Amino acid sequence: MDFHPVLWLYSWLQWLLGRLLSPNPPPPHARLGRPRIAVIGAGLTGVSAASHCVGHGFDVTIFEAGDEKNLGGIWSRVNNTSGLQIHSIMYRFHPSIQWSEGYPDRQQIVSQIVQLWRRYGLQERTKFNARVNSVTQDKQGRWIINDPSNGRFDGVIPAIGSCGDAKMPHLPNQEAFKGEVYHSSMLDGKTAQGKKVLIIGGGASAVEALEFVVNTGAASTSVLARSEKWIIPRNAFVDVLLALNIFGQETIFSWIPERILKTFFYRDLEDIAPPSEGLFTGTPMVNSDIFHQIRAHKAAWLRGDIISFTENGILFNHRAQGVPKGGPGREEEIKGDMVILATGFQRPSLSFLPPDCFEPDYQPPKWFVQVFPPKHMSICAINATYVNAIGTVGNYHIGIYTRLLLMFLVDPLARPTEYWMKRWISMTEWVKSKAPAGAFDFFTYSELTYWFVFCVAINPFRWKWALFVLSGVGSALPIGVVKREDEIRNGLGMQKRVMHE
Repeated sequence: MDFHPVLWLYSWLQWLLGRLLSPNPPPPHARLGRPRIAVIGAGLTGVSAASHCVGHGFDVTIFEAGDEKNLGGIWSRVNNTSGLQIHSIMYRFHPSIQWSEGYPDRQQIVSQIVQLWRRYGLQERTKFNARVNSVTQDKQGRWIINDPSNGRFDGVIPAIGSCGDAKMPHLPNQEAFKGEVYHSSMLDGKTAQGKKVLIIGGGASAVEALEFVVNTGAASTSVLARSEKWIIPRNAFVDVLLALNIFGQETIFSWIPERILKTFFYRDLEDIAPPSEGLFTGTPMVNSDIFHQIRAHKAAWLRGDIISFTENGILFNHRAQGVPKGGPGREEEIKGDMVILATGFQRPSLSFLPPDCFEPDYQPPKWFVQVFPPKHMSICAINATYVNAIGTVGNYHIGIYTRLLLMFLVDPLARPTEYWMKRWISMTEWVKSKAPAGAFDFFTYSELTYWFVFCVAINPFRWKWALFVLSGVGSALPIGVVKREDEIRNGLGMQKRVMHE
């Protein structure tokens, strides 16, 4: 086997991070302490959050709506050819993860999730075929998942993600089409060899479908997109640089990366770049090959609206750059043998949570640090309220959010009140009042990091938790301080909620 120094260095770095930052797995059949956490969903986020909980000595139960084949969430349901569009260094959803390459495929991702699940003994703490329909509180304020037979919990992590079932829209006259129609997530076992392929959609699913049809030898491919989205290079250095915009919105300097992308990346294909939407308003697509395919005439990127299917393809309304959706254009029949619906996935619903989580002015994602509903600091909806970002949904923030929840549950003096959670939301809205996408519908990873640091720094009683919350190291010291604080509080006659075993 050839020696690759960069890959060797990356492997060594991953090993070091794992040794320094991974909590120790509990012994088999260990009786863990409280707070007890209910994790809803056995996808990447749920498994990662649960492993952090048990690694720090707290009991957890995972409720998964599907069977064991659904372990891994959306990654368990997409094509085998699917893989990461961002570099895996930005997809370290747990410190113990060990990637063998920069851009792992779906099978390696699922394998890492399953290994993590087993490493932390979560098999005995997972309930499959257990769809959650309601989350309610008893008189003591403990959480009941569906019914009391499942036990009572001190905290809840709804880790249902942002991708549920595939969106399968029925387009006008679809039954008249003589060719094949598939959703972009259902391409295993299919081939586009020698076929004229039409891809409906212009997001990340369309890019993935384009890679599939080109690699399987399609005769021609046309992507039919309703609007333009920013496309950025598949380069870890570039992606990290863009995520360093700590303001999480368009600024007076945003034109600089936008002009650089158009000049050196889009070049002669600037026509398919967004004409007015800024780079820091939505999630960009990450791909370095798409422009090569267009320049090589293996693919065409067409802007416009789907009118209807025809017997031999799609009736399409071409629109010029800048013309809004549904605006005037030129109608044309785009012929094809196969249509791929790159129409994405339905967003899972958080409606099983208590109604007071959805106050009129404080509905997700307008929650405290985007995941804590102001009425309930013991609910932490990691990655379930995400809308748009430049960054990643599978990185260290999962552990940080989980440890914030643990800190709130263990330390009464560190808990945020409803008043201050709402004040933080109002402050963030004021800071981002000029953001085109709103205060919470778009953020960057550096802005998220700022939220974490601010959340810890603003309350002196959280300072003792800083190292633990931000890195996962050193839980014994703050817990010892909390016990001493409790003794002082009890000596002063101050009451606290006691967690009975």
